[in-house]
Amino acid sequence: MNNRYKGHFLFALTIAIVFASCNIRKRYETPDVNTQGLYRDQSSADTNTIADLPWKQVFGDTQLQSLIEEGIKQNPDLQIAYARIQQSEAYLKQSRAAFLPSLSGTASATINKLSDAQGGNFINNTRIYQAGLSSSWEADLWGRLGSTRRASLATLLQSEAYKNAVQTGLIANIANNYYLLLALDQQLAITEKTVQNWVSTVETMRTLKEAARVTGAAVVQSEANRYAAEVTIPDLKQRIRETENALSTLLGRAPGPIARGNLDQQNTLSALPTGIPAQLLSNRPDVQQAEYNYRYFFENTNAARSYFYPSLSITASGGLSNTDLKNYFSPGSVFASVVGSLTQPIFNKRLNKTRLEVAKAQQQEALLAFQRSLLTAGQEVSNAMWSYRTSLDKNASREKQIASLQKSIEYTEELLRYGSANYVEVISAQQSYLSAQLNSVNDRLQQLQSVVSLYRSLGGGWQQ
Repeated sequence: MNNRYKGHFLFALTIAIVFASCNIRKRYETPDVNTQGLYRDQSSADTNTIADLPWKQVFGDTQLQSLIEEGIKQNPDLQIAYARIQQSEAYLKQSRAAFLPSLSGTASATINKLSDAQGGNFINNTRIYQAGLSSSWEADLWGRLGSTRRASLATLLQSEAYKNAVQTGLIANIANNYYLLLALDQQLAITEKTVQNWVSTVETMRTLKEAARVTGAAVVQSEANRYAAEVTIPDLKQRIRETENALSTLLGRAPGPIARGNLDQQNTLSALPTGIPAQLLSNRPDVQQAEYNYRYFFENTNAARSYFYPSLSITASGGLSNTDLKNYFSPGSVFASVVGSLTQPIFNKRLNKTRLEVAKAQQQEALLAFQRSLLTAGQEVSNAMWSYRTSLDKNASREKQIASLQKSIEYTEELLRYGSANYVEVISAQQSYLSAQLNSVNDRLQQLQSVVSLYRSLGGGWQQ
């Protein structure tokens, strides 16, 4: 075969390999997922969403902002996420370097001394000094190295999405614990004030007993209710302390007190737009993480297919070798070799087939996990929206309930003084009033935490 035909043959072979490689490796595309109806009872086409707002705009309390900033700087989980990014970056650099030939150097000195029985009387002892370089390179004919590099890139993107998910969750946890502290503070203040009111009620009952308007049972019952309220104070203080400790851990500091404002100073956003469900694909870090995980196994499947086809590798070595250091750099000391090899797997104990089957199953598993993460995101957004609406509905009714109970206490106490009401009605009204006040605090806490949950569910907090 002359050089002309050889050139045509090599060109045709190259073209055939390129086309075959394209058929082996499939190009990645984002899975087609259905996002319609993910937000229950909502079909708005408005793409405005609070997920695009900076967290400082969502949380206006300056003390809460300071705590969030501290948490972002010092939280151990977030620091671990950054460390994982560094690991992924290192693996990506390694996958890129796989396209380059390897190169190693060797140097050796060998001294051979034969015994008399081995012919040492007739053969001179020898010394060999050798130094050289060796190199090997594998051609990425079928895209295996490229698929591995893209899989490493997907791992890096996945670790970055994980970091964003940790940050989003961290901001939400700090805000939720902060609001819980404020609610517990207010419940403690209400309870302590109620205990003081019960002390006055007990004195009133004693005075009325002396006037023979109530019996001793009224005095004892009012004292019992005073202690019933008082006994809840240690539990509230314990919950406050535990919440402070939990918040300290989120901030990456030892357990201790937390500087904070009060519940009445907290304001929520006037509008809570949620955008459209399709935006979860770009806003929710955990959804992104699940997609990058699918992308990783997609590229692993591409790499697994390439093992069924021949691999081309070239190895080369060269250097200097001589028995005499004086003539070590002479032309006669030079040695070199170049070897090209083409290896086609024939029987590999089913290793390649098993690798491909497992890769396909892992890819399908990752796809299902991605779809599940999207459904979970839609569920969380729907729950947060409904929780917020429920809190608003309860607030309106609770205010009316508290106002009515206040009047009820005033009326029954007045009637009791004139003998037109019994002590049971007074005690019952006061108990209901305390319960309504505590529930009102819980309603307000639910409203604040619903905004936090909605912000996190929509994917807010990591983009700024």
